[in-house]
Amino acid sequence: MDDDRALAGELATAAGRLLLDIRANSGLAGKELGDAGDQRSNELLIRRLAEERPDDAVLSEESADDKSRLSAARVWIVDPVDGTREYGKGDRADWAVHVALWSSADGGGLIAGAVALPALGVTYVDDPGPVPPTTGLASSPKGDRPRVVVSSSRPPAFSQPVADAIGGEVLSMGSAGAKAMAVVRGEADAYVHSGGQYEWDSAAPVAVARAKGLWCGRIDGSPLVYNRDDTYLPDLVICRPELTEQIIAVTAAG
Repeated sequence: MDDDRALAGELATAAGRLLLDIRANSGLAGKELGDAGDQRSNELLIRRLAEERPDDAVLSEESADDKSRLSAARVWIVDPVDGTREYGKGDRADWAVHVALWSSADGGGLIAGAVALPALGVTYVDDPGPVPPTTGLASSPKGDRPRVVVSSSRPPAFSQPVADAIGGEVLSMGSAGAKAMAVVRGEADAYVHSGGQYEWDSAAPVAVARAKGLWCGRIDGSPLVYNRDDTYLPDLVICRPELTEQIIAVTAAG
């Protein structure tokens, strides 16, 4: 498992470095930059996984879904650029690279994961160690009130009710990986989302967040399940464990 964790971190970091190079030197911007980043990062991840783990299956946002993964013992779940829109803008740091590994052992579950935040020069892996301090993504320093991070483009209707339930405030941010890592880093206390996600959006962030002691699940309190036939996994809560009951009471009610 340690080897898989190290590989996940290495691949996420390598893809992130490639994406920074493309961003700086391609002369592209906007959708063209996002498309180029998606394609080339995906090519790197698929090639390296074929070299390093040839017997494993891969589920990637940017590749055709090979359903043979459903009978595979191990499946890598990757998002070559999480937050393509933010990446394409050129001056945004709230985008990520996700690399996670699912295993069929013990009923199936995530066994390794890494989230790279390339613009910040940091990659988080699913170990229980402390999170080193680094320059954050939040637009302002965190005060005493809890923060709930939500999508800047698709905030759920219960964003403010969740914040009210924990006596906090709402903060908008880009990619799922960036929001999840804001909770891991202590810049926020919860990340809530409803609608418009797939397995590759949350697999790696959830692997990392769980390892750091955070609660992760669906908005109704049920577990997150990966490597399913239908990859749509629309909602998510990542939060400090002591806030779980208050948050789920709101999100489960819709």
